[in-house]
Amino acid sequence: MNVRYAEIDEAIAYIHQNLDEPLPLSRLARHVAFSSYHFARIFKERIGLPPLYYVSSLRLQRAKDLLLNSNLSVRQIGLEIGQLSLGTFTTRFTERVGMTPGEFRQSEPEAARYLRALRELSDWQEHAATFEPGGMPVTGTVVADEPFDGCVLIGLFAKPIPEGLPIYGTLLPGLGRFTFRDVRPGVYYLMATSVAWEMQAKDFLLPQRTLRTRSRAPLFVGPLCEVHPQQVKLYPPRPDDPPILISLPVLMNQFLSRIGK
Repeated sequence: MNVRYAEIDEAIAYIHQNLDEPLPLSRLARHVAFSSYHFARIFKERIGLPPLYYVSSLRLQRAKDLLLNSNLSVRQIGLEIGQLSLGTFTTRFTERVGMTPGEFRQSEPEAARYLRALRELSDWQEHAATFEPGGMPVTGTVVADEPFDGCVLIGLFAKPIPEGLPIYGTLLPGLGRFTFRDVRPGVYYLMATSVAWEMQAKDFLLPQRTLRTRSRAPLFVGPLCEVHPQQVKLYPPRPDDPPILISLPVLMNQFLSRIGK
């Protein structure tokens, strides 16, 4: 492995170990004996995200965990992750997770209901066709090395991290082919994760062990860009994967609504 990437691995481990402390760029760079500029450049090259954005993403993941596994108030949880303003914490959480902290804390029963509804589906076809002027199809296949019995959530995102609602997203009843119709010209990142049928709601509300994949390189869609079929391979989470911030039940509910369930 390239030495500079090995040092990024060391920096990622350091971030996880010290997440409850201030982590300015200078401190992270100093830990691996890089200049701040050089560290920020190669970190983004390796991870796809600026270092401090990666740190803030891990802290929001920590907030999700605290919401479900502690009795701390929303304000206290915001303070725990370094957000002094309740309003700022609520806004950022909502934008990147897809619901407010309070809604997320109460979402476990709904999450379980959505998974049951998906498991009972016999028709997974989305009947409402979309149309985007100049749109093109993006197709591909989802595979995995490990046996898997459940559904796959896959989407095209604006950033190389699964946060906020995907620009285009769908659910699949397992491994196999997927199609996004009429994708408008733009730059996207293809990401997917899985939910096994036997999972408890909390397991996919906090999807830290689900199989997943993410494109490190952007996918260009446009009239002059030939979009080849994508091969999407799910794998167990890796230390350098950014957290899955979008609440998966939000995507489940949207899919069920689109197919009229």
